[in-house]
Amino acid sequence: MTRTLHPLPTRIDTERLYLRCYEPGDGRWFYHASLRNRDHLARYEADNVLLSVENEQDAENLVRELAAEWEVRSSFFMGAFDRATDDFVAQVYVGLVSPDVPEYAIGFFADRDHEGKGYVTEAVRAALGFVFEHLRAHRVRMECDDTNARSIGVAERCGLSREGHVRENKRNPDGTLTGTIHFGLLKREYEALAEKR
Repeated sequence: MTRTLHPLPTRIDTERLYLRCYEPGDGRWFYHASLRNRDHLARYEADNVLLSVENEQDAENLVRELAAEWEVRSSFFMGAFDRATDDFVAQVYVGLVSPDVPEYAIGFFADRDHEGKGYVTEAVRAALGFVFEHLRAHRVRMECDDTNARSIGVAERCGLSREGHVRENKRNPDGTLTGTIHFGLLKREYEALAEKR
C-alpha cells in the first residue's frame, strides 16, 4: 500500500528572510559560501556538509544530493537568505531522530559575514514552525558545544529548554576539551510560545 505524504512548503518567508531548500544550480554560490566559512565552522561545526566541498562541481553535486534528500524526506537543509539582497545569511538543518515520537534534531550556523544580526534566531524560529506544523513533530532536540555562546543564545531565545550538560566529552582541534549542552522543545511548548508572539 502506498503511503500518501502531505505536501511540504519549499520556501518559508519571515520578516527579513526567506528560507528555502537547496536546488540544482545553487552550486556556485554554495561553493563560495563554503570557502568563506571554513575557518568559521572549524571548531563548532567540524562535520558540516559545507566543509566537504572542494570545488564548484563538488558543491553542485552536494546541493543536488541535499535537494534529493528533501524530496524523499530523509533530511531538510535550508538556506536562509536576506529578502532585500538575496544574500545567503545562514543554514538550518532538520533531521529525523525518532519516527515513533516523532522527534527531529535541528542545527544551524550563521554565515561569517552576517553574524550578530539576529538572522539565525529568526531562521530557527521559522524552521521550528516547519517542524511542528508541517512535519508534525512532537519534539525537537538541539545540541551545541558548551562554549558556543551564540548557539546557546539562539536556543534560549527560541524557547528551547536546557535538558542536560555532558561535560568534557569532545576534544577540539586545538587540543582543549569541551562539553555538550542538550536542549529540547515539545509541541505544546512551541504552541504556547507561538500564542505569545
